[in-house]
Amino acid sequence: MPIHEVATEESMLVPADRATKRAFVRGMFSAIAPRYDLLNHLLSFNIDRRWRRRAIAALSWRAAPAGTYLDLCAGTLDVAVALAREAGFRGRVLGADFAEPMLRAGREKITARVSPVVADALELPLPNECASGAIVAFGIRNVSDLDVALREVFRILDRGARFVILEFTTPRNPLMRALYHLYFHRLLPVIGGIVSGHRTAYRYLPASVAQFPGEEELARRMGAAGFTDVKWTSLSFGIAAIHVGTKR
Repeated sequence: MPIHEVATEESMLVPADRATKRAFVRGMFSAIAPRYDLLNHLLSFNIDRRWRRRAIAALSWRAAPAGTYLDLCAGTLDVAVALAREAGFRGRVLGADFAEPMLRAGREKITARVSPVVADALELPLPNECASGAIVAFGIRNVSDLDVALREVFRILDRGARFVILEFTTPRNPLMRALYHLYFHRLLPVIGGIVSGHRTAYRYLPASVAQFPGEEELARRMGAAGFTDVKWTSLSFGIAAIHVGTKR
């Protein structure tokens, strides 16, 4: 089956309606929470750990080492804990996710500087300009309204703070793109489905990436939400990208 037919078939897995997608995503991630970490590292061949380190570095947290930082769509708190353990970090990290079972799955990792919060990315229970920075790793494509989420992060950030997005993308090189599609659309759903016991979740993953805005479009929408100096960097031959924007 041609790649464009695969994408069309899988796009049906991503609900178009905001409320439906919200309920679908929360239920799906709640179901796969117990195996989430194992599959993340297995299916990415542990490259995800290096990507997360680079995203944390892009946050430039050393400018405010005692500040409050937001890990949005925090899942099992990998990013929140990694940031809290950085040498010289003296602040606090709020790990926000609306799927409570995901946060519970990461509770053994929690350190004194990490506070998990059950919260929706579209309605953060935080005051204006309270955070010294925010980061989201592989979660922004799952929100039910991207533009609302971007504006909500902008609202809670302090002046001069950075917002870092680490997300999957589609490689531009034809050979890499073909290999990517073979793995992402064929092998990953089978392996993920067997290990997690939830076949739909690992068919949703490539479908959600296929429907998510490309690098330039995401950068444009960050700018429309108010962020300035928006830049992005491709990772691992275009499999993922880091976007960085600043609230002036």
